[in-house]
Amino acid sequence: MGKIALAAKITHVPSMYLSELPGKNHGCRQSAIDGHKEISRRCREMGVDTIIVFDTHWLVNSGYHINCNPHYEGIYTSNELPHFIKDMTYQYQGNPALGHLIAKKAQNKGVRAMSHEIDSLELEYGTLVPMRYMNEDKQFKVLSISAFCTSHDLENSRKLGEALVEAVKEYEGTVAVLASGSLSHRFIWDTKAETGMDSYTREFDRQVDLRVVDMWKQGLWADFVKMLPEYSEYCFGEGLMHDTAMLLGVMGWDKYTGKAEIITDLFPSSGTGQINAIFPFN
Repeated sequence: MGKIALAAKITHVPSMYLSELPGKNHGCRQSAIDGHKEISRRCREMGVDTIIVFDTHWLVNSGYHINCNPHYEGIYTSNELPHFIKDMTYQYQGNPALGHLIAKKAQNKGVRAMSHEIDSLELEYGTLVPMRYMNEDKQFKVLSISAFCTSHDLENSRKLGEALVEAVKEYEGTVAVLASGSLSHRFIWDTKAETGMDSYTREFDRQVDLRVVDMWKQGLWADFVKMLPEYSEYCFGEGLMHDTAMLLGVMGWDKYTGKAEIITDLFPSSGTGQINAIFPFN
């Protein structure tokens, strides 16, 4: 029987890649990079063989989709922010068997989940950025699941998370599950992009994010689940926060009682709220 060893909500801000490069922004996201490396270290200690990413940069308009390619390799430039991420090389192994099993379990719950082995189906940067820092030596297999779901119910995203748990029970291995997306996500106005890379767009979003992080640290998950739809709407949650709903489905939804461990403190990035937080998972 397989095991989920680690669950986390993580950042994937493209300024992490920019932070590596010489120039005025060098080192600007080192704390976020260090947080990814700490999560990687813990995964290694726990014997994780596969990292599953709920990717809020994989936009889908119909169905839930799992990239089950056995191998990923390419050179990535962000269409959205080519001045932040360009010519980033990557090469990872996939886990087709587990991906197909997750889709099957989700379908059994009435969720329109589909798994794909399509050579031209590439990874998005919600997966590529964290893997750059967590999986430099390519030790972990990678599964990417679409989490920018434009016409979907959060309830079905919860079910997909529950299906993942069922699939892992039939898998002979150990996995980590990452919700890759921001908290609030009202992107900074273009005219303020240069000066606003390290600030929130709205004070309202900052205050709500602070409260949410405090709730996570206290383990107030039943209350958070109640506010999740409105939080996503009023604070422009990235990917409509389907990654968070999926992760909560994995963790037990409103029955989860763990208290978040903050690995990288809440920080603003181009108007959005970002964090690396681990949720204890038994």
